[in-house]
Amino acid sequence: MARLGDLERAVLDCLWQADEPQTVREVHEALAGRQLAYTTVMTTLQRLARKGLVAQDSQARAHRFSAEATREEMFTELMTDALGIAGDEHEAMLRFVDVISPEARAALAEGLGQQKKNKR
Repeated sequence: MARLGDLERAVLDCLWQADEPQTVREVHEALAGRQLAYTTVMTTLQRLARKGLVAQDSQARAHRFSAEATREEMFTELMTDALGIAGDEHEAMLRFVDVISPEARAALAEGLGQQKKNKR
């Protein structure tokens, strides 16, 4: 999966925070503080749709967009892809654990502990 730009991440954040699919206008309004042109937001949504990250529903007069995956599912896919290209998966994971916050490290340890208990 290609690396996302700042605007693409911001647009995805808008879609993840919304309870339902959003129109270009709704995303544009959510990003009002960035002073973007409407067409810039529209192009970004279309680009995300071409990348397979956003679903575009063109049934209504105004097209509606929604994220194809949750934030967590997308992160999992990115991590899986990154580990797939790592020369040494074990070393890559250790380096990752070294750079995450102590809270994230504790959550990871807890999750691994739960997974270990569930396998018994």
